[in-house]
Amino acid sequence: MISTIHDATTVNQGRKDRKTNMEIKKTYAFVQYNKFIKDVDRADQHLSYYSVLKKTVKWSKKVVLCLLNCALQCIFCVQDPNYKVKYKNFLHEEGRFCISEVQN
Repeated sequence: MISTIHDATTVNQGRKDRKTNMEIKKTYAFVQYNKFIKDVDRADQHLSYYSVLKKTVKWSKKVVLCLLNCALQCIFCVQDPNYKVKYKNFLHEEGRFCISEVQN
């Protein structure tokens, strides 16, 4: 990771490697990144796991699916923090809801 804010200092993680039994060290930049990861990084992470862009070849369908995927990600991020559900389960719930609305 390249950072202009942090230097190359390393920090002990308080864990040891199973094979070598040496302490695991990470750079301070990685520790700070993992501590303060925000919604944009989480959104990119979720969108990469469940990509719908591979499902079609036509560019117009890709645009619509990408916008729909981004909208669902925004809804997931804005929802109530007490509502603990994984992103994959959230997508399944929304899909079931949309299908039930179409059938009625």
